[in-house]
Amino acid sequence: MVKLVFVLRRLPHLSRQEFQRYWRERHAPLVEKHRAVLGIRRYVQLHTLDSADNEALRASRGGPEAYDGIAELWFETQNPMPASPEAAAAARELLEDERRFIDLARSPLWIAEERPVIDG
Repeated sequence: MVKLVFVLRRLPHLSRQEFQRYWRERHAPLVEKHRAVLGIRRYVQLHTLDSADNEALRASRGGPEAYDGIAELWFETQNPMPASPEAAAAARELLEDERRFIDLARSPLWIAEERPVIDG
């Protein structure tokens, strides 16, 4: 099983709360709608917390501005890119929606293999 990891930054006109609400309430149901045709086995959203602890962690390492969240999608196949016309249409619909709330130019994504080091 492989995982698509998508590290998200919001569009500049959105607050973090607006971004996360849209992602959770509007985009997540769209992913659910297309899960079968895209072969998505699992989908997890990690929402960055607005906390002094996060700022202290960032500052202690001289890190960049915080991301607003991470999306993780699991697939059975090594190549989760759309192969059928239905999957390609679903992927286009998801991308169109992502353009409404994600700063795509500043939000890297990649396909990875998970290798637990401490599990449980």
